[in-house]
Amino acid sequence: MTGSDATPSFRLAYVPGVMPDKWVRIWNERHPGVPLTLTQVPAGAAAGRLLGGDSDAGLVRTPVDRSAFSAIPLYTEQTVVVVPKDHLVTAVDEVTPEDLADDIVLHPLDDVLDWESLPGRPALERPATTADAVELVAAGIGVLVVPLSLARLHHRKDLTHRPLKDAPESSVALAWPEDAKTDQVEDFIGIVRGRTVNSTRGRQQPPARGGSADADRDGARRKPAAGKPAAGKSAGAKRTGKSGRGAPKNDRRGKPRRRS
Repeated sequence: MTGSDATPSFRLAYVPGVMPDKWVRIWNERHPGVPLTLTQVPAGAAAGRLLGGDSDAGLVRTPVDRSAFSAIPLYTEQTVVVVPKDHLVTAVDEVTPEDLADDIVLHPLDDVLDWESLPGRPALERPATTADAVELVAAGIGVLVVPLSLARLHHRKDLTHRPLKDAPESSVALAWPEDAKTDQVEDFIGIVRGRTVNSTRGRQQPPARGGSADADRDGARRKPAAGKPAAGKSAGAKRTGKSGRGAPKNDRRGKPRRRS
């Protein structure tokens, strides 16, 4: 946004596998006059795009450099192994690293999992991208371990996946440069955190027309005036007998005597 008269906008970067559709839909409903521009970037390029000012915020994979960015963790993904449909591990519901001991486990250069020790046997070369690794799995060269969203993104009819136990997991966060938090970023934070349009947290929303005065009138109706009973209670409510119906009108029994 340049100049004081420029139309405000919000530029959001997101990494492959992340699906921001729901949040974008809510943004468009709440801010029809503020266009949101989406740009998909490789996971390794997201930080540079944000620091360079090309995007206002990003849906990125952790870890996030907290010396340069503020971030809000959103969710953690399940890790799966992608295999051909006729692979032996398709016979089980969940796979362990030991089950992959005899397999070549591909390790693409854009891998987003923080491995201490990759299971299985290493390939002679690392594929350049996850998409390239998926092609190699389809060719029967090896198997691939990725977050679930990337397995779905690169889905093929001849491949399937199974959850992998005891493997690193990938988390997704909303991040923005620490010194560049705009009003639009604050609004988007409210959306991803599930705040309603009338939430008092975050940016202050303008009150509804007459809302403040109506609230004052409602409060006045709920508070009884000093010395007067609350609504629904009669002034004689305290003078009740044991039955709770009030004191009898006449305690004298029988008929009065006539004077002679």
